[in-house]
Amino acid sequence: MSLRTVLFERLQHRVFYGWVILGVATLVLFASGPGQSHTFSVFVGPISADLGISATSIASAYAFATLVAALGLPWMGRLVDRVGPRLMLIGVAALLGVACIGFGAAAGILTLSLGFMALRFLGQGSIMLGSTNLVAQWFSARRGFAMSILMLGFAGSIAVHPLLAQWLIGQVGWRGAWVWLGVMTWVLLLPVLWLVAHDKPEPLGLRPDGEKPETAEELARGPRALAGLTLAAAMRMPAFWIIAAGLFTPAMLITSLFFFQVSVFESHGLDRTLAASMFGVSALAMALAMPAVGWVLDRSDPKYIFSASLVLLAASLTGISLVVGPLTATAYAICFGVNTAANMTFFGYMWAQYFGRRYLGSIQGAGQTIGVVGASIGPLPLGIAFDRFGSYDGALRLLALLPLACAALALFLKAPDLSAARDEET
Repeated sequence: MSLRTVLFERLQHRVFYGWVILGVATLVLFASGPGQSHTFSVFVGPISADLGISATSIASAYAFATLVAALGLPWMGRLVDRVGPRLMLIGVAALLGVACIGFGAAAGILTLSLGFMALRFLGQGSIMLGSTNLVAQWFSARRGFAMSILMLGFAGSIAVHPLLAQWLIGQVGWRGAWVWLGVMTWVLLLPVLWLVAHDKPEPLGLRPDGEKPETAEELARGPRALAGLTLAAAMRMPAFWIIAAGLFTPAMLITSLFFFQVSVFESHGLDRTLAASMFGVSALAMALAMPAVGWVLDRSDPKYIFSASLVLLAASLTGISLVVGPLTATAYAICFGVNTAANMTFFGYMWAQYFGRRYLGSIQGAGQTIGVVGASIGPLPLGIAFDRFGSYDGALRLLALLPLACAALALFLKAPDLSAARDEET
């Protein structure tokens, strides 16, 4: 009997194995830190000084690399459907470690851009796709709560990786820091994915959420068939495009708010230190709100919560334009943190909830591509507005109309009949 089988039997005997999978996926999402913006931000200064490249050039290369990397996510989604999230994540973890070490050897803007593409595709895109797919396969009635716990891995990365990266830079320089980040990725992910992760509950005689296991007769007939629409069928449904719009808009606007928060506060006469400290307030609000968001999702019609989160995004955009001191800054930061918690949970939740698990990878891949495109173009409207008018406030209030429109559309969401889904080629 293999060690993997022994571990499964011992753990399943003590607790529903889906909770083990949730722990693995949360660790995986935490370990995506080397491919996330909050980690890169620490390296801009040292890279600029070492390579003689302006911060603007680095930021432009980063944005372009993020957009290009998104184009590979539909293919990665189809790969998940073929081989399962476990094998996909093992391959991604191995390559992410290599990409980190390679990034530390960047010698100019070209190699830097290639490194950004690899890290964003693997760390920010593929790991997010694989970890949310894994959790969606193991939970159904409790999917909202499980997704909210999963996203705590991202909140943990925000808290840990920038500080860790800063410490490593001080110890071994920015190039050595990337070597250690690569090694840490391998140590954290490869053993646990190889030994503990399993793609779906059905082949193990289990069901999502820990429902009653299949009988011996059912097991003899083979694993239970999974319901779900193909990507082609999903894209013919209005629900797909409503959800896509409702995820594209937050990806675009939340990125803008992260990117320009310090500048907006400064334009209102506030201190940079106060502006930076509000990120911590938002992170705390996000961590506290995530379980509550998931709990509510599991107990109500998701379209109403989805719509409410978009209204909250409009409130965040309007709120930051009204910040005039510490009190209003804190109110904005809390609102923004809760809104970020909701939207991060929705990415993993909505596609599986409305279109099923059978072809979930393909659908998630397409959906995540739409979101990343939104994130890559997000800062442009505010940047143009400030350059032209010298203020962000009018553009922020005008942009608030976008999530309000999406909130109205979300009220028309109707879940497809998955029981009638036909097999089609994607």
